[in-house]
Amino acid sequence: MRFSSVLAALSAVGSALAQQTYTNPVLWYDLADLDVFRKGNQYYYSASTMSFSPGAPVLRSGDLVNWEFIGHSVPRLDFHDTAYDLADNKQAYVRGIWASSMQYREYDDTFYWIGCVDFKTTYIYKAKDPAGDWSKVGEIGTCYYDCGMLFDGQSIYVAYGNTKISVAQLNNDFTQKSTTQVYSSSFYIEGSHMKKINNKYYIFVTQPASNEYVLKSDSGPLGPYEIKIFTKAPASGIQGSGNPHQGSVVDTPKGDWYYLSFIDAYPGGRSPALAPFVFDAQGWPSLKQANGFAIANPYPVPPVPVKSTTGTDSFTGPKLGPQWEWNHNPDTTSFSFASGGGLMLKTSSVTKDLYHAKNTLTHRILGPDSTATIALDISRMSAGDQAGLALFRDNSAYIAIHNNAIILQRDLTLGANWNTLSLGRTETSVSLPQGTKTVWLRLHADIKPAGSHQGVFSWSADGKTFKTLGTPYTMNTTYYFFIGYRFGIFNFAEEKLGGSVTVKSFDLALGSK
Repeated sequence: MRFSSVLAALSAVGSALAQQTYTNPVLWYDLADLDVFRKGNQYYYSASTMSFSPGAPVLRSGDLVNWEFIGHSVPRLDFHDTAYDLADNKQAYVRGIWASSMQYREYDDTFYWIGCVDFKTTYIYKAKDPAGDWSKVGEIGTCYYDCGMLFDGQSIYVAYGNTKISVAQLNNDFTQKSTTQVYSSSFYIEGSHMKKINNKYYIFVTQPASNEYVLKSDSGPLGPYEIKIFTKAPASGIQGSGNPHQGSVVDTPKGDWYYLSFIDAYPGGRSPALAPFVFDAQGWPSLKQANGFAIANPYPVPPVPVKSTTGTDSFTGPKLGPQWEWNHNPDTTSFSFASGGGLMLKTSSVTKDLYHAKNTLTHRILGPDSTATIALDISRMSAGDQAGLALFRDNSAYIAIHNNAIILQRDLTLGANWNTLSLGRTETSVSLPQGTKTVWLRLHADIKPAGSHQGVFSWSADGKTFKTLGTPYTMNTTYYFFIGYRFGIFNFAEEKLGGSVTVKSFDLALGSK
């Protein structure tokens, strides 16, 4: 009786797991131009970061639905241009890492990342452990635009290009061996993802920003290729968003196939969406149903828990968590971890321009809306310094401590060539209580495409009672900056270097607080 009861209970648990469903986006974070693959029972995910550093985040999942950040493939944007360091009065916004590829190579048990930077040079990095240290393998003096890498035994192939799709074959040292144009389209396509499935070769491409096509070759990696529609303008499940597109395909250990794409969902950015697909008798893939993204689907495998995307980071060190990225390459001499916890940010730029302030630490905004709160020790600030919390993008606003007052600065903008157009204006300010050493700054951001698009700033002198400062700031929803709005933590000097603040904690919560 007891044994049968245990079996019945286990059966019930298994049935409940099998019936669990997920909805899209699977992770409401800005993680665009993704590449995904499986190694054993683990799935890995890489995405674009443009000028943010470190670049090309690596995420891991056990079920394709629940993801966690584990590292970055490009530890520093070492691209031979001081703009990535915010040096020589140059900025690198909307440059850097986009539509790259990360894959695992069984031949040498190594993970590799490859991507074109600034339409000029292709860089390759590698790591034995994707959560560990990555190092540069080399550079190729050709731009593999929107590339997708395939390891086929000992051979290395990279599909790339727009409208005219080419496949490069690389030597074992990742130098270019040859390149062949394999397809010329009558309409615009890009975003290549190259796969070998059942001895057939596939290149998945997007017709931005709605349709997905697939090229298929039964002969070999260099073609000839035929083309068919994979999915046409599927619904996303997010009101007011774009269509899921430009995705990567991956199988489960049981042989089921899934398409992980991204949804244009500004002002928050582009978020991952997952749907199952099947192959017909001729090997052509297609989604199981056209609205597969917009409905609840069964989990690919039983859910695997990951670290929560919400909660408090107390910056205990010895390094930042992989969910963090700086606005450009940081000045590593100007930040450190305080004893007992907290991130000390020294002023590293003398400027009145947030966009040109080094060491602005950014965190993706969690959708559909979320609230960030920082506790800031301001006891070592100098006159003229500004330190605070920003709603950071090409049109920005921030709440900051400035000369013993709390200010709301709004309408900062980037203009031509993504250089600063406006420093914005101070909407309002409030004097701090005398002797204040710690201030709590808060920002609630609604990034739903059909939502208010507003950021609401508030502050507190005790961490309990918060007062709204100024009027809500409306985020823009254009895609041109590509990266969505982020929370930004900053400290810069208007007069001279020497001051510092300590970020004692960063708390992220869904919804408003």
